[in-house]
Amino acid sequence: MKISDLKHSGHWPTLVTSFLYFDYSFMVWTLLGVLANQIAAPESLNLTAQQRFFMVSVPILFGGLFRLVLGLLVDRIGAKTTGIIAQLVVMTGLGAAWWFGLKNYEATLAMGVVLGVAGASFAVAIPQAGRWYPPRMQGLVMGLAAAGNIGVVIDSLLAPRLAAAYGWQAVFGFALFPAVVVLAIYIFVSKEAPVQVKPKKVVDYFRMFRDKDVHWFCFFYTVSFGGFVGLAYSLGMYFKDRFGLTPAHAGDLVALCTAIGALGRPIGGGISDRIGGIRSLFIYYTVACIALVLGGFMNSLTFNVVVFFIACGAFGMANGSVFQLLPQRFGKDLGLMTGLVGCGGGLGGFLLANMMGQSREHTGSYLTGLLIFAGLCVFALIGLSLVKTRWRTTWGALTEARI
Repeated sequence: MKISDLKHSGHWPTLVTSFLYFDYSFMVWTLLGVLANQIAAPESLNLTAQQRFFMVSVPILFGGLFRLVLGLLVDRIGAKTTGIIAQLVVMTGLGAAWWFGLKNYEATLAMGVVLGVAGASFAVAIPQAGRWYPPRMQGLVMGLAAAGNIGVVIDSLLAPRLAAAYGWQAVFGFALFPAVVVLAIYIFVSKEAPVQVKPKKVVDYFRMFRDKDVHWFCFFYTVSFGGFVGLAYSLGMYFKDRFGLTPAHAGDLVALCTAIGALGRPIGGGISDRIGGIRSLFIYYTVACIALVLGGFMNSLTFNVVVFFIACGAFGMANGSVFQLLPQRFGKDLGLMTGLVGCGGGLGGFLLANMMGQSREHTGSYLTGLLIFAGLCVFALIGLSLVKTRWRTTWGALTEARI
């Protein structure tokens, strides 16, 4: 299967607009993380390390929780309508933050809750694009749609510089300009897939959790997406604290590291289409685990940039692999499962960002937090070993895709 095959299957304008919608949403979702060094500065809100990392973890947490809500709405009122509503909520929050300002720590936490709606856009973009395409193309298609997390790269490059020139609260106002453009394109170009979807209820989430495969998929995505987004939110503060960089220089390095994670998602999905998602995940979790451990022990800035570049790439490609497998197992409940699994990813990012903050606050270094998350990668590898044979001989044997 080649990228050129996209021209002859599905609806590529919807795929492109799903990417664009998620790209902008991811950019906005990570704003607090990218601006954290300037928000927390002594001349601004003067936050402790623990407060800084908790502040940036709030959007991650609520982004995961709101994915459950948007996942339900996608199946009941359609992905496009859900996406429009979510975008309007986010734009209202940005406008309020720009006009009234964020005067204290509590206000930043409230803003983090609103930005969580942007993070939940994942539960809209993925099923909207994926439902247009056949099983054999799901790895690539979902990887391309979800590569919108490249938005954090744009954020990391621009936001610290805009904050330095105009003040960090003005950045929320600047973010409204692309919001209007993206919303207009999304409204006029994207379309719903011509498939019948039975509306889901809250009780369906509890029904799904009776299936042990749901637990495994949530855990695997907790590690992969949680690792990527946790690093995206945390690395700016990590590089500044550990190596004394300016916010703009730290943002540049975050952009470098996270770009490979975003671009790696469709690559990981495409590779999984060829060699199977399980085999791919074994490779990616192993690489990420080693990179996190090395980053915790090495004191060289160059070496740290290299290993976190590798870790973000591995986590990004693992995200693509998880979503190559997911439609094969839960194709009829994709909207529901996208919400559940996406929630797991948000919780993973919340966990990593908080562990980094707790580690820095109580031990004076980030080593403990990095080692704990590396341990989760090991548990993911053990989990893959436990399920691979059963998956390949049950539902995996009934699909045309590689498992």
